[in-house]
Amino acid sequence: MSDTIFTKIINREIPAEIIYEDELALAFSDINPQAPVHFLVIPKKPIATINDIAEEDRHVVGHLSYVAAKIAAEKGFAEEGFRTVMNCNEFGGQTVYHIHLHVLAGKPLGWPPYTDKLKSALE
Repeated sequence: MSDTIFTKIINREIPAEIIYEDELALAFSDINPQAPVHFLVIPKKPIATINDIAEEDRHVVGHLSYVAAKIAAEKGFAEEGFRTVMNCNEFGGQTVYHIHLHVLAGKPLGWPPYTDKLKSALE
């Protein structure tokens, strides 16, 4: 897998607002937030898509959810609620081919999660 923007963030080749880091994962603010709180949690190991998760990666992928919950508790929005989303491939909305968990919070989040503009186009 070639380097992605996330690999470059991990390697500190490009800046990001990092909010958490440990040996397995990195969390940073999304540059195009879709909610008052929107950050990404990524594994340091490059895994292109959900389809590429190997059996030995299960603990790393589970760790992403652990990190999301830990940050939510530390930042005080865990009890209020939050959403996590992981997209897979083009039709799933994935734009960076390094798996990442979106964490969104800070307002009531509707379902389905698409915008009014997209909703109108689909009708």
